[in-house]
Amino acid sequence: MTLRDVVIATIGKAHGLRGEVALNLRTDQPVERLAPGTEFRAGVRTLTVAGTRDQQDRWYVRFAEVGDRTGAEELRGIELHLEIDTEDEAREDPEGWYPEDLVGLAVRHVDGTELGTVADLEVRPAQDLLIVRTADGRRVMLPFVEQLVPEIDLEQKVVLADPPGGLFGPAEDDDNGTDAETVATDPRTGTA
Repeated sequence: MTLRDVVIATIGKAHGLRGEVALNLRTDQPVERLAPGTEFRAGVRTLTVAGTRDQQDRWYVRFAEVGDRTGAEELRGIELHLEIDTEDEAREDPEGWYPEDLVGLAVRHVDGTELGTVADLEVRPAQDLLIVRTADGRRVMLPFVEQLVPEIDLEQKVVLADPPGGLFGPAEDDDNGTDAETVATDPRTGTA
């Protein structure tokens, strides 16, 4: 058994008067991960799931330890950690990965061109951003959506990307003469 500490969600706004909170999920298995009785490490305390619901693609949870809005508001921004057995997970989903698995992987264009190396994954409300460090040292923010990042191959240690034209092009200077940070816009939503 190999255990790994994984962030399942970040607690968002309080919802209602009875201690329910919205979650910003970091898992693709919310039904399994948020089952009633699941105990999360949340900072210095433990929170136990008392109930969940999802409404319009948003997940809400009640914790046994929190019974009112005031208590729920105090939880905002706290990450919910869970220890996961990675060997079991790999058997269930051989193509699965965790955000920290991406750091250091080569980023290659679908045509074979080397684009850089994954430096980080930034979790954002609208969409996550894959942070790529190019060979010339620029930091490129690539929306982490299937249309632009169609494949992750952990075995080959490669992320295949199909970025919009110009995103990984030559560095441009901003008004201060320093390299500008490059951000792509998701063609479906118009957001970065």
